[in-house]
Amino acid sequence: MALIDFYEKPGCINNSRQKRILEAAGHQLRCHNLLEEAWTVERLRPFLRSEDPQEILNSTAPAIKRGDLDPTALSFEGALQLMVADPILVRRPLIAVGGLQLQGFDDARLSPYLGTWSGAEDVVTCPNLQTTPCSGS
Repeated sequence: MALIDFYEKPGCINNSRQKRILEAAGHQLRCHNLLEEAWTVERLRPFLRSEDPQEILNSTAPAIKRGDLDPTALSFEGALQLMVADPILVRRPLIAVGGLQLQGFDDARLSPYLGTWSGAEDVVTCPNLQTTPCSGS
């Protein structure tokens, strides 16, 4: 099985569920605290799934939920700079496996690593979105 680098916010409900899925598929995880990593533009850019700030920013980040930051008003480069400065803005998880660098748990390239997981359980949408910010926010 694979060795997977998993960048998370410790305590995030969905990141915990995602890790269990990968471990159940037989993979070994090296978990990293996304918020404590020394990110640079060059290091973060390869993980990003698109150049659309709405797709790469964590919509449950406090600044976005409060309305202090509007992803639709940002350029890709502007969003990238903000994520480097404040990693809570990065949509999670970031995953490095088998030469791939992925953002989010819904990237189709992750499928070969998911084992027998059916995908029936939603492990992407924050379960606390309607009440309080996800512990992953």
